[in-house]
Amino acid sequence: MKSMIWRPEAKDEQVNQYLDHENHAPYPTILISMFGLFCLLTMLVLLGSF
Repeated sequence: MKSMIWRPEAKDEQVNQYLDHENHAPYPTILISMFGLFCLLTMLVLLGSF
């Protein structure tokens, strides 16, 4: 069985820098989508009330 103790490798720092640079949640897209869904639901409620 392989040892469960983690030891840093030479490429770990490069991988961490890459992930810090690339791996971010798309917050603007999430906010725009939520706003669009809110507007769509509001429009459906207003049109449904007539």
